[in-house]
Amino acid sequence: MSDRIPMTRAGYEKLRAEIDHLNSVEMPKLAARVAAARSEGDLSENAEYHGARESQGMMQAKINMLADKLARAVIVERAKEANGEVVFGATVVVKDLKFNEEEVYVLVGAGEEDFDTGRINVASPLAQGLLGKRVGETVSIQVPAGTMRMEILEVRFEED
Repeated sequence: MSDRIPMTRAGYEKLRAEIDHLNSVEMPKLAARVAAARSEGDLSENAEYHGARESQGMMQAKINMLADKLARAVIVERAKEANGEVVFGATVVVKDLKFNEEEVYVLVGAGEEDFDTGRINVASPLAQGLLGKRVGETVSIQVPAGTMRMEILEVRFEED
């Protein structure tokens, strides 16, 4: 997997801080749990030991996944002025033509997405369908739930 992952400096720092926290705080807690369970004797029937080892393996897998994202990260500086075109870092106001509702999306990098607040990963199908489009255009975007039709009403750039 050599695909580059676009992200902002803030998103990169957030992922790096999460890895540091997992390595320096959470993994030592799990190691202590494993050691405590190991000291209880027979490991073949020790559910606490096996549970702790499984948790340790899952934590390491998460750390490896986040480290892979950081290794493939490309820091992208967000544009600061609107020219009417949807680009990385833009806040996009669209009108969903099926439901006749306005929605607001911010195109962000990996680790910064939060669909509940409208922050969508720039690599997502929805964001990919919006990229490069301009105010006034109507777009049809194929997403896992079907086809979304929307009109781009506004493109702006928020201050951090």
